[in-house]
Amino acid sequence: MAEITIKTISSPAEAIYKEKRSKFLSFAYPVENEAEIKEKIAFLKKKYHDARHHCYAYILGADKAIFRMNDDGEPSGTAGRPIHGQLLSKEVTNVLIVVVRYFGGVKLGTGGLRVAYKLAAREVLENAIIVEKKLLF
Repeated sequence: MAEITIKTISSPAEAIYKEKRSKFLSFAYPVENEAEIKEKIAFLKKKYHDARHHCYAYILGADKAIFRMNDDGEPSGTAGRPIHGQLLSKEVTNVLIVVVRYFGGVKLGTGGLRVAYKLAAREVLENAIIVEKKLLF
């Protein structure tokens, strides 16, 4: 039996980031599969149904081969990609980050959106407890 060590988060975490009256609620979850990810996203979309966007990124697997990014109506590459970039920079896997945006009336532009989503994802990962986990296969 082989053993591999991954970095992941031990429990869910939350953070709030504000930029020019827009509010970004970020949530990080330890996840094992895509069905669990869909449930968490559906839960947040229902709970925060009045938000403008529910953007996310996740990485699954020891080899990090399964991943997805979603901008949920934001300009292409301005939300999901920066969130995914934070997962990569922390070298974690089996983690989902969802950033819920409440629009504050001031347009941030594509550069501003990229920075805001990146910082929202970074803050939630800073609030999370990153652990090493051994997987047997």
